[in-house]
Amino acid sequence: MTTAPVADQRRLLDIQALDTRAARLNHQRRSLPVHAALAELDGRAEDLARAQREARTVVSDVRREVTKAETDVAQVRDRAARHQKRLDDGTVSAKEAQALQHEVEQLARRQGVLEEIELEAMERLEQAEGRVAELAAQEAAIAADVARHTAERDAAYAELDAQLAEVQAEREKVAAQIDAALLTMYDRVRSRTGGLGAVALYGSRTEGAQLDFSLTELEAIHAAPPEQVVVAEDYGYILVRMAEK
Repeated sequence: MTTAPVADQRRLLDIQALDTRAARLNHQRRSLPVHAALAELDGRAEDLARAQREARTVVSDVRREVTKAETDVAQVRDRAARHQKRLDDGTVSAKEAQALQHEVEQLARRQGVLEEIELEAMERLEQAEGRVAELAAQEAAIAADVARHTAERDAAYAELDAQLAEVQAEREKVAAQIDAALLTMYDRVRSRTGGLGAVALYGSRTEGAQLDFSLTELEAIHAAPPEQVVVAEDYGYILVRMAEK
């Protein structure tokens, strides 16, 4: 049978009130609406990062197409220029000049086709680079939102942490006035029940949790000496007996 001064038992209710307040503050800290906003932004940032990787790949691929098209056009242009120079120099026979003239005309047509390909590739490159720039702007906007929400979260943390520090300081002050064995018992009960260790009992009515007792158990509770620490049989909570209101 555990015993403790009545005053110490009643101080458990003060400890319980502080622990309950601390639990609520911690729950509030974990449940800040800004957490959902930051999680949503994090998801958007991940999607955006994938889109950016894809967009940069497109730019790289199309840039290679543009380079190849430019090279093809330059090669045809240079070949046509060499043929035209030979024609202009007049150093070739009439038959060879006719062949060169025919090839120059073919090269001109080929150059036109290649220049169309080059232009189309350059237009796609411009679009792809525009997409990269657009995604970069979205990234900057998300980063700004993250910074704003993070500042909001940190401000809320600071306020809640200050309140938690006050609660903890008050708890330590009260705990120092309670029998160590009784406090250990209370903490063990709280650990087992998930947060509730002591319940006030006014006659047959409890405060802090709704408990039901048999008549036999109530009689045994009220018959116990004041300094005996009473525990609810079915619930495991410490029952702190108080004068009926």
